[in-house]
Amino acid sequence: MNTNKVVASLVGVLLAISLVGCTKPADGPVSVDDGTQGITDTTVLIANSAATSGAYAPVGVPFIAGMQAYIDTVNAAGGIDGRKIEFLHTDDEFDPAKGSAALTEFVEDDKVFAIVGYFGTPVVAANLGALKEYGIPSVYFATGIGQLYAEKASTNADGYNIFPVQPIYRTEGSIMVAYAAGKFEAKKIGIIYTNDDAGMDLEKGAVAQINKLDGIEYVEQQVAAGAADVSAAVTAIKNADVDFIIVASIQGTMPTIVKELAAQGVNKDCITTYVNVSSAMSEAVLADITDKFDLYGLGWVDTESAFTQAALGDYQKSIASEYAMNAYAQTGWIAASFFAEGLRRLEGKDVTWTSYMEALQSAPIQNPFGGFINYADGQRLGTQDMNLSKVVPASDRWAAGWELVEPVQSISDLLQ
Repeated sequence: MNTNKVVASLVGVLLAISLVGCTKPADGPVSVDDGTQGITDTTVLIANSAATSGAYAPVGVPFIAGMQAYIDTVNAAGGIDGRKIEFLHTDDEFDPAKGSAALTEFVEDDKVFAIVGYFGTPVVAANLGALKEYGIPSVYFATGIGQLYAEKASTNADGYNIFPVQPIYRTEGSIMVAYAAGKFEAKKIGIIYTNDDAGMDLEKGAVAQINKLDGIEYVEQQVAAGAADVSAAVTAIKNADVDFIIVASIQGTMPTIVKELAAQGVNKDCITTYVNVSSAMSEAVLADITDKFDLYGLGWVDTESAFTQAALGDYQKSIASEYAMNAYAQTGWIAASFFAEGLRRLEGKDVTWTSYMEALQSAPIQNPFGGFINYADGQRLGTQDMNLSKVVPASDRWAAGWELVEPVQSISDLLQ
């Protein structure tokens, strides 16, 4: 990710920290009535597990550092409503079984108030059902899997207690269409998507948004994730004479698709997911697309605006210098800020799981490095405001080879 555009009264009468009304199913987590656990007159206890060793440590270590830095800043100022945030963390090594064991211990033994910054697709996917069954407030997930998505969650089984912040692929697919139709005035959109969860969720979101618009057509082709030959799919999109192309694929398959588009002489601009906005991806395709078409990518962390520049300054004062421009540490900061916002909205009021979750969805929440997220009416859509960059030659200004060309905008902004 471009380093210049980097990529979250506590109840006075509740003195108990124990589970209330617990029952234990034969094979499943305990259920907790209304979450009076994890709160004292002076503390709020939160937790997560994340990979801080092994292959994913370069992501997990700075992410945890960013969370801790925000928490330390809050605590140094006296906490929220006089209560300081205590943060438990376990290294799950990106292992779903270890993540499950940690979650059980956090909720049933440590009796935490909330899970904040749950980390990694395999761990989240394996344990999302347990989070819902517990009913524990769960704020920020370091993944964009479609299982987090809900349009009108009204029960925990629907995901009411789940508060995603990072982009969810389904939402991102909708935003891709909004950019295609709103900025590029596309009337016929081509979609090439991979047959994995990311590709299919992006496609689903894109088609859902197209179906809401008048006068927009689409054609689509599916390819296998990791495919070395996507020529047939590209030929079909080329022959359909589309105005704009959505490349709904992450990492390795995206360059294969883009290179084939260029090889077949396609001259239509393309857009792809924020996951691909990195130096490795821009370097992989730049030579192929130069003077043929532009490749755009979405983004959700933006430090270019006046507001986010000020937030970045606060962050950099609080974090170790080695993480001053680290995108993963910044997302940890975001995760903790979203959790803290729910507490701030309850200053002077009783805090339970129910009141806390109501507070989170009572009004849109500002991402310190981006747009707003609106959880109202059970919306669990993740980031709904995103910016736009395009592949350019790497420079001091755009070190990752992606130039910011549009600020953070919502779907309604783009389509007005």
